[in-house]
Amino acid sequence: MLNKKSLTLFSSVIVATPFLYGQNQRPNIIYIMSDDHAAAAVSAYGSRLSEVLPTPNIDRLYHEGIRFNNCFATNSISTPSRACILTGQYSNVNNVFTLSDKLNPSIPTLATLLQQNGYSTAIIGKWHLVTEPQGFDYYSCLVGQGTYYNPRFIEKDRIDSLEFEASKGKVYNGYCTDLVANKTIKWIDNRDKSRPFFIMCHFKAPHRPWQPAERFKHILDSVTIPEPTNLLDTYDTRGHYTDTLEMSLEYMNETDLKTPVPTGMTRDEHRKWAYQLYMRDYLGCVAGIDDNVGKILSYLKENGLDSNTIVIYTSDQGFFLGEHGWFDKRLMQEESIRMPLLMRYPKEINPDSQDSRFVLNIDFAPTLLDFAGIKIPDWMQGESFKKIANGEEKLKWRDAIYYRYWMHNDFWHRSVANLGIRTDRYKLIFYYGAPLEKKGAREPSLTPEWELYDLKNDPMEMNNLYNNPLYKEQILKLKKELLKLREKYNDIDTGSKDMERIMNEYFWK
Repeated sequence: MLNKKSLTLFSSVIVATPFLYGQNQRPNIIYIMSDDHAAAAVSAYGSRLSEVLPTPNIDRLYHEGIRFNNCFATNSISTPSRACILTGQYSNVNNVFTLSDKLNPSIPTLATLLQQNGYSTAIIGKWHLVTEPQGFDYYSCLVGQGTYYNPRFIEKDRIDSLEFEASKGKVYNGYCTDLVANKTIKWIDNRDKSRPFFIMCHFKAPHRPWQPAERFKHILDSVTIPEPTNLLDTYDTRGHYTDTLEMSLEYMNETDLKTPVPTGMTRDEHRKWAYQLYMRDYLGCVAGIDDNVGKILSYLKENGLDSNTIVIYTSDQGFFLGEHGWFDKRLMQEESIRMPLLMRYPKEINPDSQDSRFVLNIDFAPTLLDFAGIKIPDWMQGESFKKIANGEEKLKWRDAIYYRYWMHNDFWHRSVANLGIRTDRYKLIFYYGAPLEKKGAREPSLTPEWELYDLKNDPMEMNNLYNNPLYKEQILKLKKELLKLREKYNDIDTGSKDMERIMNEYFWK
């Protein structure tokens, strides 16, 4: 349910926003997003995995455009992140806090604004926001999470006469990643060619349970995947939340690993064994994505669309690939919140560019509106990074980011609710550990605790410095800045007595 603040923010959107230049000059936009694709599994980022499984087609977007080195999710879980991307707002404003929330179909989004301003619009693949997609001339969305093989798609022009949320969709035979790409190309080919187009191509892969296409299922069978240096992390300096967290590789099951889980291994032996199986399947799924990104780029070139089409590749959040012995996301560690972001637009973006300024997923909507020549509405909290993409070095920009994850003690991993601030040098995380009556968040609450990391000297975030007296002044400074960001983004937990108590008792400890 929208709060009064949200309704006020949205009320200004009544008619189409005037676009700033001619119809034929406006770029087409292809927004490609995978699910849980860590930046470390994109070879353009040069991680330990770059030679094991190169991603040459995704990398083309960097070599023909720009790579953003510091793109972050504001809430590292699928449904909220997708809502943030579409609305340009934090979860506390768009009211999609957890996996159990729905995107209100009455609120405006990037898609509705582009549609109102003359764009042909479509979304193909994973939607995961429950309610019927709005602002799209056409959609073909996976039912829920979707399946890797023979998935069901809910079509906008379906004839089952059921509401979107009730539709079981239509089965399409084949591999999901291939089907999504093929449907994307087909829609572009059959589009209204008198208008610019915007299409969101959303892959299910490489989401759990990591089932590669047959052609990629065994490509890494004989390869030993390089381990992260902290695979065997023992969490010595971390908080007590790690005692109940069920995110380490030991919690992977037979469905995840495609083989019975043996008994009798030590913790370290188990992690090493599970890591190899996990990564072979995960990277096999990535190979399928890269293959299909190549198909889309080839289609654009063959049809003369490549020069006037923005192509973006990203993921809905980051993902742990064995770092700290973990998989999944949710926490504020780098691997969880860092999103790959590569973008090409030959008319305006120089090839082989890169930038390390902080970009957030709430910035995507205002940026694409900016490129399309459409006025950015005041209710969007994100900022356009168009000038960054175009190479402006002196642009005044944020020097810190604010993060918040709400889904306390979730059913799958028992992750703890947390919020925090990241600057160029430091990261301060407050594990406030309470469900705050949010859907999908559960009791019991945990005693709040803090972590501080010096990212310059400890980029793998292994040494929690919060109790080190040498950092007392730095911590105080970061806490003050954290409060400013909470106020800036209107994330002040109005009316929550639990959070009021937690802030009073634990914030300044």
